Amino acid sequence: MAAKKKNNAKTAKKANSPKKSNGPKKSHGMKSSKSIKSPAKTGAATSASRPARTNDARPKGLQLSQGAIGITVGDLQQSLAFYCDIVGFTIKQRWERDGVLHGAELVAGDVSVYVGQDDWAKGRDRVKGQGSRMYWYTKQNIDAIAAGITARGGTLASQPKDEWGVRSFNLVDPDGFLITVSSEWPS
Repeated sequence: MAAKKKNNAKTAKKANSPKKSNGPKKSHGMKSSKSIKSPAKTGAATSASRPARTNDARPKGLQLSQGAIGITVGDLQQSLAFYCDIVGFTIKQRWERDGVLHGAELVAGDVSVYVGQDDWAKGRDRVKGQGSRMYWYTKQNIDAIAAGITARGGTLASQPKDEWGVRSFNLVDPDGFLITVSSEWPS
């Protein structure tokens, strides 16, 4: 009787566990109408034996819905003044520890910039903003945005121009981070 209970427990466990395929299974005396061959035993399939992939059949890559960049700055208050007072971002969240502001999440539409005060652990002479550029796209009028930035005391690194099918201009933040503000790509 104990052996029968043990077999029932094994059967229940098998029924509840996902099935694994490790190639052809032994039929325990029963003949199968189909013969299954394992790819490992038969070799790789040739292009003639498998259907060609269409664009619809390809797995989709990474699908993001929003983006953000985090930057470390030398003077947090100066950077907040640049991004908020001059460029037009707003502070969504302030990051304080023991009553001291260490950073903030800034937002403009669907774009976020995380700005954090450098703790100088890597030295005060560490160069920032090298080898990177932020690209911001908008449906708003590029010339009006550029004029607003200069009216609020900002300096453009380049004036608005038409290039590559979009209208854009460039600026540089207080730490040397390059920024391109551009119209959206045509559909």
